[in-house]
Order: sequence, then structure tokens, then C-alpha cells
Amino acid sequence: MNGSKSPGLAGFGVLKNTTCHTEKKISVFFSIIFMTVGILSNSLAIVILMKAYQRFRQKSKASFLLLASGLVVTDLFGHLINGAIAVFVYASDKDWIRFNQSNILCSVFGICMVFFGLCPLFLGSVMAVERCIGVTKPIFHSTKMTSRHVKMMLTMVCLFAVLIALLPILRFRAYQIQASRTWCFYKTEHVEDWEDRFYLLLFSCLGFLALAISFLCNAVTGITLLRVKFKSQQRQGRSHHFEMIIQLLAIMCVSCICWSPFLVTMARIGINEGGSKETCETILFALRMATWNQILDPWVYILLRKAVLKNLYKITSGCCGVQVINLHMWELSSIKNSLKVAAISESPGSSKQINLQPLTSMGQ
Repeated sequence: MNGSKSPGLAGFGVLKNTTCHTEKKISVFFSIIFMTVGILSNSLAIVILMKAYQRFRQKSKASFLLLASGLVVTDLFGHLINGAIAVFVYASDKDWIRFNQSNILCSVFGICMVFFGLCPLFLGSVMAVERCIGVTKPIFHSTKMTSRHVKMMLTMVCLFAVLIALLPILRFRAYQIQASRTWCFYKTEHVEDWEDRFYLLLFSCLGFLALAISFLCNAVTGITLLRVKFKSQQRQGRSHHFEMIIQLLAIMCVSCICWSPFLVTMARIGINEGGSKETCETILFALRMATWNQILDPWVYILLRKAVLKNLYKITSGCCGVQVINLHMWELSSIKNSLKVAAISESPGSSKQINLQPLTSMGQ
């Protein structure tokens, strides 16, 4: 059936042609496990964020907390909505013709897949930019990066992701039921129309662009922190540098490893004009890899903290029989310490202003 001529039944075209014959019933457990672990992880991260915001109401940390909250909330709703629809499809024996005659559910599923796929990538790149500005230009960050600006950035990112997700609907192109009959996305089988290829390439290019921005900004941030560490004679920032570099490496590795297979697969499907040679199993594997990024996001951004690293270090040293080295005292606020050390290295005259600001806020 032609999707452009009959949008209401466009999603059923794949059902009569090819299916993922090797897809087993155990796949329903993947959806349940992913949804459960994702909801628990992001819920725990939201609790930690709320406690951190109530404990540290600092201007320098407000932007990070707002962006991290937006990321975690987006991941949480992504697992709730997409996971619930996937479980419903499995529970209905993947009989799309029975419960999706008007193709509404498939359209909603496809919109959610695109939105909750791109939005965390965009937010990750925005967080990388914010951290880069906070470390390289601490005075500009403390004066210009207000909570109102951060909320505007969050709104713009969400609206842009919604626009990309609604673009096929606005162009009267229905989302397609995939060969596994378990999820909906852009057309990935027998892609011959230029517009179908455009959507796949647009999704892949935007995803790779977000990863590239994150990688570049995180690299600049890491190099700056290393330079500050070697230049500064103070020992108070060593623990923060160690923690921040570990977080940056984890963020880059998790995002690239989880999203690269899916983005590459969609790009290859969009480039191949004569039809895609990607199998159903390959696409499902890439999709599950991308899903793990939303599960690991709260652990990387929120739970990979100084206390966890310190305890893991003690446990590992104890199990290996190595005497635990007395570590330096961890700073109460890692972001405040980053701004203070970076300001000392760049502008000695402005260090007093940055050091006095947290004391004034604490006194209030």
C-alpha cells in the first residue's frame, strides 16, 4: 500500500511482505526489562536531583541541575510511553490490523520514538556546551547563564525535537510498522522515495551532530581541567578534576557506543537507493543499544559521583589486598570548585569575587 496515497493504512504495508521470522517471544522480556530498569534508574536520579537542588541552591549549579533534570525527565517519560506501547503490542500478539486500523497508534509510537531518541542527544550536547562555558569562561557563566536562559534552552530543544518528530505527519507521510511488528519508525524497507531517505538521513545527521558537539565540548573541558590541574599549586581541586574527567569519559563512551550502531544503520538505509540490505535483527540490535543510553544516562550524569567513586575505590582496594591510600578531602560542591580554580588560573584579580559569592549565599 502506498503511504502517500493512503496514510491511514500505510503502516500495514510491511505486514504482508516481510517479518522478522527469527524474533522470539523472549523479546517481550527485553521491553519489560528495559522499561523497568529505565524507570527505576531515572526515578532514583530525579530523587537525587531534587535533594541536591534543595541542598545546594547555588547560582553556579542551577544550570547544571536544570539541564540534568530535563534529561532525566525526558528519559523517564521515554521509557514510560514507549515501553508501555511496546508491551501493549506484545500483549496483543502484534496484531496491528486489529487495534490500529486508523494507524493512530503507529503514528504516536513513531513520533515518540523520534522525539525521545533525539531529545536526550540534544540535551546531552547542550549540557556539554554548558559545562564547557562554565569551565573555560566561569565569570561569563556565572553572570549570563541564568536559570531563565537555561529554561529557554530546554524549551527550544524540546520544541525542535517535536518539530522533527512531527515532520512526516505534516508532510502526510505516515510512520511505518517495522518488520519485527513491535515498533514504528520511518520507512526502513524498500526505501526508494527521496523523502523517505531524507527523514532517515536527517535523523542520523542530527544525532551525529549532537554527538560531535558533545565530544568536542567535553574534549575542550577535559583539556582545560587538566591544564588547570597542572598549573595550579593548590591541592583542593585534584579530587574534582578526577571526578570530572571520569564523568566526561563515561559520557562520551556511553553515548557513542549506544547510539552509533542505530545512527549508522539508519544512515545506511537512507543512502542505499536500491533498497536496504539491513536485516531485522541488525535494526533491533541497534535499537536496543540506543535504548541502553537512556538507561545509563542517570548513572553517568547523576550517580557517578565522588562518594560512589570513593567507595568503589575502597572496595576494590580491599578486595585486591592493596592498602587504601588516604585520599584528599572531597569538595562539597564540585561545580563551585571548578569555577574557583578556573578563575584563579585565568584571572587572579577576579578570584576574590568568585570565592566571596558562595560564602555570601551560604551566609544568607
